[in-house]
Amino acid sequence: MQAVIQAFHDMSPDPAEPGQAVSFGTSGHRGRAQEGSFNRAHILAITQAVVDWRRETGIRGPLFLGRDSHALSRPAWECALQVLVANGVAVHIERDGELTATPLVSRAILDHNAGEREGAAQADGLIITPSHNPPEDGGIKYNPPHGGPAEGTVTGEIELHANRYLAAGVETIASVPLEKALAKARRHDFVGDYVAALGEVLDMEAIAASGLKLAADPMGGTALPIWQAIIARYGLDLEVVNPAIDERFAFMPPDHDGKIRMDCSSAAAMANLLAMRDGFDLAFGNDPDADRHGIVDAEGLMNPNHYLAVAIDYLITHRPEWSQAMKIGKTLVSSSLIDRVVAARERRLYEVPVGFKWFVEGLHQGWLAFGGEESAGASFVTFNGRPWSTDKDGILLCLLAAELMAVTGRSPSDYYRELTVRHGEPHYRRVDTPCRREQQQAFKTLTPERLAIATLAGDPVTQVRVKAPGNQALIGGVKVETDNGWFAARPSGTEPLYKVYAESFRGPEHLQTLIEEAQALLAERLQTDA
Repeated sequence: MQAVIQAFHDMSPDPAEPGQAVSFGTSGHRGRAQEGSFNRAHILAITQAVVDWRRETGIRGPLFLGRDSHALSRPAWECALQVLVANGVAVHIERDGELTATPLVSRAILDHNAGEREGAAQADGLIITPSHNPPEDGGIKYNPPHGGPAEGTVTGEIELHANRYLAAGVETIASVPLEKALAKARRHDFVGDYVAALGEVLDMEAIAASGLKLAADPMGGTALPIWQAIIARYGLDLEVVNPAIDERFAFMPPDHDGKIRMDCSSAAAMANLLAMRDGFDLAFGNDPDADRHGIVDAEGLMNPNHYLAVAIDYLITHRPEWSQAMKIGKTLVSSSLIDRVVAARERRLYEVPVGFKWFVEGLHQGWLAFGGEESAGASFVTFNGRPWSTDKDGILLCLLAAELMAVTGRSPSDYYRELTVRHGEPHYRRVDTPCRREQQQAFKTLTPERLAIATLAGDPVTQVRVKAPGNQALIGGVKVETDNGWFAARPSGTEPLYKVYAESFRGPEHLQTLIEEAQALLAERLQTDA
């Protein structure tokens, strides 16, 4: 990893090259130092752009700065800290200067801002992480005063300003020596505050009294100190089965494609934990910034869609203080089993495009009880309906599985089977299809009229969507629905392909037919529009 870190400091990106400019996706800016897409210059420019944004919008409170355990995260964190302090920003860092998980930064922002009078100085945050990406990757994301991922309008401005700094040269950006920056930064007990408050959102007493034998694999990331603190405070019978922190992540089994990727929703990446599942009632995995969850019980790793449906049904029936008016949020490529669960419990669904940012407003304002996405990221409100975190919280969803088993006596997999008896069993798959850039662009021209589809896999089409029903935001693609299944398609933002998500309630053969018809339809329509 020394060569990667050296490239971070030494390589100068060319902002005229699209692959080397600052580009904020759904989870911030990500890249690789040796490819000129995540270097010191990027962090200088992005951090200064965030400082400018704060000044322009009147954000005058502290900034909570976190980082994960990727090799590039420490040097990028140091660089951001030096720029922030040079600009007079009051920076809060973990008291030992070490790892800080995404949900803890979100909690810290919300706690600070809830305690301030209206109009007083509001806090925000920066988190240095590429999430579950390979060890050589780097990433940085910005969370405004609402505590969650920044909206596209915000990241668009930050991206624009940062690229201007890159083009002009970052030498003019103010920075102080690291020693001075560390001396100026205020120490904050992110872990202690978060762990102490868990009783506001989970039945920690029930978990502790249950006698459940639990295991946690932090996968070399920020969840490690959190799980250790939870054991110490609540006395859970929980074993951290892998306490190693290694920037190479050498202990990780290869993912399905042979790459090292700390993806707790992948059975291949979770092979170590799966191999020891017989020794525990439940086992948990988290990605390096702990915003994702992996749930393992006696039957193996739960499909994220299955667990979302289980979590939602359990929460609706075990949070009596939640207002009946509060909505349940899902992304439009999450399982329709969730739709059936929510309808059966007489609650209202809030369906949005891909990206957790679409749940932030509702969680923050209190009209959304739960927000979850198909890629194992979710959060929900406290027992009394107040925001817990407005970013994804992997620790929270892991502990919810323990609460569910402690209270009901059923494993998450058993609970899921009962849901399928009542609502039908879904079969779900995602398929990546190579395509040209012109075909990706053609997705923008797809409309229900241009798609012109009346039946899908033998069933009448009931809905063709290019906007999400919850907030009427463009989905960047299309979704076609029937009473027994659906498919959604959207172009990748990073690769020459488009993604087809599909689900059937009639079985795997029907699902395959559904996918084949969707691919044939898209090949024809996108070719016509190319």
